Amino acid sequence: MRNVYFNHDGNVDDLVSLLLLLQVPDINLTGVSVIDGDGVMEPAAEASRKIIDRFNQHGHTLEVALSTSRARHQFPAAWRTSAYAFNSFPILNEHGEPKTPYAARPAHLDMVEKIKAADGPTTLVITGPLTDLARALDADPAIAERIERLYWMGGSLDGHGNVRDPGYDGTAEWNAFWDPEAVKRLWDSPVPITMVGLESTEEIPLNIELRDHFASLRRYPALDLIGQGYALVLTAEADSVYYLWDVLTTVCSMYPEVVAAEPVRCDVLTEGTGAGRTFRTDAGREVELVTKADRARFFELVDRLAQSAAPALY
Repeated sequence: MRNVYFNHDGNVDDLVSLLLLLQVPDINLTGVSVIDGDGVMEPAAEASRKIIDRFNQHGHTLEVALSTSRARHQFPAAWRTSAYAFNSFPILNEHGEPKTPYAARPAHLDMVEKIKAADGPTTLVITGPLTDLARALDADPAIAERIERLYWMGGSLDGHGNVRDPGYDGTAEWNAFWDPEAVKRLWDSPVPITMVGLESTEEIPLNIELRDHFASLRRYPALDLIGQGYALVLTAEADSVYYLWDVLTTVCSMYPEVVAAEPVRCDVLTEGTGAGRTFRTDAGREVELVTKADRARFFELVDRLAQSAAPALY
């Protein structure tokens, strides 16, 4: 059975990813941890515990670890507050205080512990900054040999980023910009990497069509929660488009046939106006870059996993 450890940064897409990951059969979900990135960590971690309580149909023994990592560049405050609303949805609060415990160790040490304790190698799914994994490798470099592959939502290799902070050139993606040195630490490691960059997800935007699709399936509790979650971040502004970045990363980590990928050599800038930029270079290390998603197959899998989480209400 495949071992999987999930580290996320607490926005809607991350929480939806956790919900879906809990429905995947024939995996051993060994750990869940939350870093204080795109969503405020405390409500995101509490929401994670409630999702596990409500939708852990395969009976994984889990606890949620909190990160002590801090940003070099923090996400915009306006992006980070969705976790508060998500954590307050009635479906996650109808049974009172969450039962899933917090882990005793901070996220990077929890990661070390779970990787070392697993029977066989571990697949890492990280949908936020790479800092906890970088710190885990610093704490115990030997765990690199026990990591089967890292699936990371981050970076961009087609020249465009989504960072608009003053003093920076806009070429970086936010998960990389949060801590460029952590990305470099992974790029300099032997850990196999599948990278789901900004260019990987542009076929799956959050739009009105998708909103209405989730609405049509709200009789399924998990899809009702997913639809409510995405309603928090759906916008009509042309310059503020939300894509299903993290969900694509999570789904392709479990079902690689849903994407096309190719090997590329690349590296990361850690300083200057392009700090956090990932870029192609023959002198870089090889990663597997997701280049295209099978949109129909992707949504088929999302629907199937979510529908399996709990019976329809009517």
